[in-house]
Amino acid sequence: MSALDDLVSQIARLPGLGRKSAVRIAHYLLKSDRRVAGNLSELLATLHDRIHPCSECGRYTEADPCAVCSDSARDRTVICVVEQPQDVEVLEQSGEFHGLYHVLGGVLSPIDGIGPGELRVAALYRRIEQLGIREVILATNPTVEGDTTALYLVKQLQTRGVDCSRLALGLPVGGDLEYADRLTVARSLRGRTHYDS
Repeated sequence: MSALDDLVSQIARLPGLGRKSAVRIAHYLLKSDRRVAGNLSELLATLHDRIHPCSECGRYTEADPCAVCSDSARDRTVICVVEQPQDVEVLEQSGEFHGLYHVLGGVLSPIDGIGPGELRVAALYRRIEQLGIREVILATNPTVEGDTTALYLVKQLQTRGVDCSRLALGLPVGGDLEYADRLTVARSLRGRTHYDS
């Protein structure tokens, strides 16, 4: 296998990229000035040293706590629960939500051996108690696993007297939050539904 084949194989492993896209990217890098590949290489080499999960919410950040958690202007009575760190960025781009976030790090999936102990559920309960959170917005993806996770959290949180809501319809069923456009995310936040106790 040649160096070009190795590069294409590594690029094709990235989510959302197939072999054709990987070949185009590899050839773009070869045609570009050496500095383009050098800068990309340097950023990738230092990625894990510079960026890490926020110790409070779990979103990716260079500073700990992240900019959202350290912003005193945020509404500290509402917390939005998402599956992955990239989901925070999607919700932030909508400009509609001004509370705090909590990244679970995945969804419940008993068939894959993922239960509440494998997610950041205990950390969510601690934050709710410490901050006196009044509402939890569940922004898990509209998939079977996302819905199961949301329902599990609703049952747990309602016993603690916490008001729970879910993003409204508008997000595609079976889709991921990170691929939704800003308008859809904004409408979903405004039209979220509350679970009855």
